[in-house]
Amino acid sequence: MNRSYPWMIAVLASVVLIISNGMSISGLSVFDESLISEFGWSRGELKFRDMITFGTSALLAPFGGIIIDKLGVKRCMLAGWVMLAVAYFLYSGVESLANLYVAHALLGVVLVFCGLNPAIILVSSWFQKKRGVAIGITLVGTSLGGMIFPQYGTYMSELVGWRMAMTYAMIFPAFMFAMVALFVRNGPEAEASAKPQDVALSQGLGYVEALKTKAFWAISVVAMTTFYTVLAVQAHLFLYLRDLDFTPASATNAISLFFLCAVIGKFVFGLLSDYLNYKLVFIGNIIVMLTGSACLAMMNSSLIWIAIILFGLGWGGVYTTIQLSAVNCFGLVSAGKILGTIAVLDCLGGGLGIWLTGVFYSMYGDYQVAFMIFVVLIITALIFVTQIATPAKQNHDMLAGAAK
Repeated sequence: MNRSYPWMIAVLASVVLIISNGMSISGLSVFDESLISEFGWSRGELKFRDMITFGTSALLAPFGGIIIDKLGVKRCMLAGWVMLAVAYFLYSGVESLANLYVAHALLGVVLVFCGLNPAIILVSSWFQKKRGVAIGITLVGTSLGGMIFPQYGTYMSELVGWRMAMTYAMIFPAFMFAMVALFVRNGPEAEASAKPQDVALSQGLGYVEALKTKAFWAISVVAMTTFYTVLAVQAHLFLYLRDLDFTPASATNAISLFFLCAVIGKFVFGLLSDYLNYKLVFIGNIIVMLTGSACLAMMNSSLIWIAIILFGLGWGGVYTTIQLSAVNCFGLVSAGKILGTIAVLDCLGGGLGIWLTGVFYSMYGDYQVAFMIFVVLIITALIFVTQIATPAKQNHDMLAGAAK
């Protein structure tokens, strides 16, 4: 096998996340002002669409994990790209909240089949060494999607209107369907030449065994609390900056800066996790994220750029380390089901964060209460990350259990 192929897979998985996350999550907030203006919806009503997306993803994630484990990532991704094209076709014709919610339910299915979990499983199956770097490269895609698609949405909305912008965007899932069909192969799990330590890591813990560990629930709580905050920030940042009289272009650039910092955080902290104690790296990520959240909660416009930079850098590292922790702690034998179950909580957290932040805005007329909740939740994540076992200890426990 060509030694460069696994790295090509990591890059392709990154492109997968650019398109799937950019079109399903981070690229949609720039359309909010047009939707509110045209339909007169409140922010709470509008942002409930994201609760639909993440709620659907949460409900289906465990079943999606089972399907991925049985059918393989490639087939699931191909189905996901078809669904994404259909979702954008429906979105372009939205005339009511019910229409909007249906489109977002389909986007939730997209996230199950060609979102984070399939990408992580695909890349992890091709890497034993340098897995942290490979996952870091892959996860850069979620942030690049957040940089690219808001710019696309703002530019195309001004050029042809938001409905035609949605229609033209269908070319992206069509392109990815062709790329996945041509280039993706499932990982070499059954290679007879695998090294003993690689076999142990690829076997890992079974699903039921993983559920009995403190590490599993600690990772789940960290994922839920941090996803609540970061998805709420990226979903409301455009409207928050417009409230502060930023121009649409400046507000869009702020979103892109947030995701650019997340790109840097994902790559740098993914690299560091291969050479340093990953738990210390994890704690450092959350502290940086907490500092950015505290700056945001001060509601001081002079601190907004510092808040965006720190929040983005910290989140990039946290996002990478959550995925790496799950794979390192539990291996790949039940990765689809394990990551799918963790995704239930992080999807619910993310959906609640986007929706409730809009509800709190409608109740209080500003974002201060919502931003203070972010600080409390990130402190909670910092406490729970101390309960995640280090890879060395977890692997020792797995090998000991296998020897009995």
